[in-house]
Amino acid sequence: MSTETTAARVVEFDDAGLETWCDEERFEVTGARIAEYAAATNDPIVAHSAGAVAPPVFAIVPVFEAMMMPVIDVAPMDIFGRVVHGEQDFHCHRAILPGDRLVSRAKAIGYTSRSNGTAITILIECRGETGELVNEQYLTAFFRNIDAGKTVGEAAPTHKFDERLCAQEPIAVVPQHVDDNQTFRYASASGDPVPLHLDEQVAKDAGLPGIIAHGLCTMAFASWAVLSEVGGSEVRRLKRFAVRFAKLVFPGDDLETRIWKVGSADGVTTYAFETVRGADVVLSDGLAEIAD
Repeated sequence: MSTETTAARVVEFDDAGLETWCDEERFEVTGARIAEYAAATNDPIVAHSAGAVAPPVFAIVPVFEAMMMPVIDVAPMDIFGRVVHGEQDFHCHRAILPGDRLVSRAKAIGYTSRSNGTAITILIECRGETGELVNEQYLTAFFRNIDAGKTVGEAAPTHKFDERLCAQEPIAVVPQHVDDNQTFRYASASGDPVPLHLDEQVAKDAGLPGIIAHGLCTMAFASWAVLSEVGGSEVRRLKRFAVRFAKLVFPGDDLETRIWKVGSADGVTTYAFETVRGADVVLSDGLAEIAD
């Protein structure tokens, strides 16, 4: 997502920070917070807007405080200005409901050095207060033009988009629009106050044309598109939902989420999807697994 082409800076990562769980974070879910999140992501699914059950990407809200802490255990603080959210992958064991008291923790499980930067994989666990697993999440934190010099530990599970699908007509195409005030509504609902999404001057000082939309907000757009078109608008059927954040999205953008059916096995149907802005793919490698 950057046009930076300078040579990669060699940086030593701390392997001792791998496989170390951060402190637990606790979060109580309310119907009002679910409804606020649904409204902030233009979610048309009635159960979500009513606060009866959380939309899938709401799962990031209870884990927000925990999710980036393990990165600090592995990567030096002086390179944090280069980090972007590379990929997100939700593995859903049950839906999040009002009244849930959730306990989350996260750890770095590995990092991969590539020609254009280094990716750290974070595993996040979200459990109910009695210990049952609610969801697992794989977050990829990508450091642009940083060379850790090696690959250590585990990478996130793959969710690669089969490019041959593009030769086929999608089974559904959902138009979407990013509102001018979307980032402000999403920041409040999600608890993500990063200034790049809220302050024009900060964004321009970072080399951007203006404030950018939260990647997870765009992912939430894609989630309701997929659920509405092929999941019966029923979040409880969603077993996995994954994307790669390919390009920046801006307030005022018109988007389109395109969905292809991949196949079915063991009572679960797999779909591939992407979200585009004109010719630009902004969410790539989209994967959804939905119980039949």
